[in-house]
Amino acid sequence: MSVAARAKAFAAVAADLLTGDKQADRVVPPSGYTANLTIFTAAAMAFLAVFAMALSLATDRLADRWASELARTSTVRISAPAEEIEAQTLAAQDVLRTTPGIATSRILGDEEQRLLLEPWFGPDLPVESLPIPRLIEVVEDEAGYDTEGLRLRLSAEAPGAILDDHTRWRRPLVTAAKRLRLLGWVAIGVIALSTAAMITLAARAALSANAQVIRVTRLVGAKDTYIARAFVRRFTLRALSGAAIGAVLGMVAIALLPAPAEDGAFLTGLGFQGWHWLWPLIVPPLAAVVAFLATRSAALKTLNEVT
Repeated sequence: MSVAARAKAFAAVAADLLTGDKQADRVVPPSGYTANLTIFTAAAMAFLAVFAMALSLATDRLADRWASELARTSTVRISAPAEEIEAQTLAAQDVLRTTPGIATSRILGDEEQRLLLEPWFGPDLPVESLPIPRLIEVVEDEAGYDTEGLRLRLSAEAPGAILDDHTRWRRPLVTAAKRLRLLGWVAIGVIALSTAAMITLAARAALSANAQVIRVTRLVGAKDTYIARAFVRRFTLRALSGAAIGAVLGMVAIALLPAPAEDGAFLTGLGFQGWHWLWPLIVPPLAAVVAFLATRSAALKTLNEVT
């Protein structure tokens, strides 16, 4: 089939779904538990799909931020006797300043170290009177530096200096964020399959409940494709309307979540940003497509069983 023919057939199916046939629609119950079940299932699954989508996009942003920001930062920790720590700190700073690939290096003051330790030890920690290692923040340029060469120079000039390029704990964090992102998209796939299963059950129940009407319709010359089209149209529109309600409720719930914090806290950034707010709009059409395929398959199969 050519592209033009496929487009024409698709347009015919879309027009049929929108306009329908009043005589064929009488075969399908306009209300009842199957109608309510279809609408509720589509709304609930669309609501969950919006949250899964928000989770996936949020973890995607988190992984990118961790990969970009932490990849260019390092820390030098100086642990030495009290009488030597100042001299070794200055020696390490001299090494860092003369190392190619390092953009800036800065010795953290007592107040900054106190703020780093405050979440664990409280705000009144006497940093100046405790044997706490001194820290130097290192930011590399685009070219980067030779990690092993820098470690050798530091060990020679400042034996108590230890270089931490954050690789040990940065990679597991980024990997975990990427897997969580994948889990979000897998959840959307599971939601789609669950929606198809529930709508299939509802369609089969409606067909079985109207077996007598179907027999009479066949007696007057109606074909199975004519009857199936009525079920497909009704259930597809129900799924579309239910999914639209669920998607809107999901977007409202996401909008009510706390705004992203300045420190990059994950749970306060679970939402959509910028044009990502357009993503939930694809949920209702996708739910309609799933309902169309599931109902068509269930209708044709059940009609073959009805005698």
